[in-house]
Amino acid sequence: MAETAENKWHEECGVYGVYSHTADVTGLTCLGLQALQHRGQESCGIAYTDGVWMDVTRGMGLVNEVFRQQIPHLEKQYIAIGHVRYSTTGSSLLMNTQPLIANYSGGKLSLAHNGNLTNAAEVRHQLEINGSVFQTSIDTEVILNLIARSRAGTIEERIIESLKQVKGAYCLTIMTENKLMGARDPQGFRPLCIGKLEDGWVLSSETCGLDVVGAEFIRDVEPGEIVVIDEDGIHSISFSKGEKTAACVFEYIYFARPDSIIDGQSVHEARFMMGRMLARESGFKGDIVISVPDSGTTAATGYALESGIPFVTGLLKNRYIGRTFIQPNQKSREKSVRLKLNAVKSAVEGRDIIIVDDSIVRGTTSGKIVKMLREAGARKIYMCISSPPIGYPCYYGIDTSVRKELIAATKTVEEIREFIGADGLHFLSIEGLKKSFDKLDPERLCYACFNNTYPVKNGEQPPGASKYIFEERR
Repeated sequence: MAETAENKWHEECGVYGVYSHTADVTGLTCLGLQALQHRGQESCGIAYTDGVWMDVTRGMGLVNEVFRQQIPHLEKQYIAIGHVRYSTTGSSLLMNTQPLIANYSGGKLSLAHNGNLTNAAEVRHQLEINGSVFQTSIDTEVILNLIARSRAGTIEERIIESLKQVKGAYCLTIMTENKLMGARDPQGFRPLCIGKLEDGWVLSSETCGLDVVGAEFIRDVEPGEIVVIDEDGIHSISFSKGEKTAACVFEYIYFARPDSIIDGQSVHEARFMMGRMLARESGFKGDIVISVPDSGTTAATGYALESGIPFVTGLLKNRYIGRTFIQPNQKSREKSVRLKLNAVKSAVEGRDIIIVDDSIVRGTTSGKIVKMLREAGARKIYMCISSPPIGYPCYYGIDTSVRKELIAATKTVEEIREFIGADGLHFLSIEGLKKSFDKLDPERLCYACFNNTYPVKNGEQPPGASKYIFEERR
């Protein structure tokens, strides 16, 4: 992630789960969360059970910071779920760290959530009127309360009844004393997949979380599906059918790790093809192609192959900055770009450069990068973006600005080019983006941040709400 927190979109989190009677489930969960660390760097946690007792260990920071001393465990534990967080609802506080854990009439329950509920405020208000008490300011606790208050006979029925009351994006890992469950919303906004261990099962936001523990990929959890893993193996429950799927296209553009495969589509192949489409559309000619590392690199190599212009390392990323510049709401980031990136002068000096990045949100960081390259001696700078202009906010689990702060909402492409100081600027068209998918039907994806067509009834825009809505109400 090349840009600082205020200039990139951030996905909310990653979820993970392991069921095994022989494996070290918390150790595997810790490994899985490290593989998913790119999905959230604010906080993390692991909940675990031995079938009777259930506990959770959580903390602020990266996985290797929170679990530096010791990975938590119970004797003979056999189920664990984990979570890495970037906040889209609720402040970055320890109380909002997941997984959440609760005792209720049916026993013990722990839950981790990736996504964003668009009707969370409405549902929470009704729950509070009916006597529910909330300990956090995140929408995840709404689901936990709905499950706890349900009068349905089984935990599966409680979950189904609860999920039918919420709207928006969610992928869940849920743990009871004897079951591991995963659920994906009816439109499949966020990814969730199933892996098989020698003696057990894994649920992960991305396939890279399966690879790190040696789990065999079985399949993706389908939109509107709950998978239940227990003593009898794994079985599926469909709780919603017939809704048009709308997976987030930004999983392929930016969020997911390039070595992951989501809904059958290789993220690497999609990004590589985005770069090739950029070369076909832009027609820019230069001496070298460079990328804004790391998220622009795969598309840049695709551009280089298609155009015949050599790809070189023109910007070097400092990989030892840590999480200082990827936490939200920091007051001082003035020097963050130069701390995180530096131009390779010998590579760019005196050359016409085509630079590839995945997106422009506010444009300030893109402008700083262009300035940095000019100071290093670049002659001409053409910027290519492997996504269309982002002109509309997201309500489904991405921490986005209000529309007035999105540069493409208020400026034309030419005005953005002038603002960032580039000699040329090209955004990939929506048509070019759709042609980048070879294993996935592009009509099954959500493009609302580009075209203002939200995947809800009649294409209406979901109700917007502040990230801190539950704190502001107090």
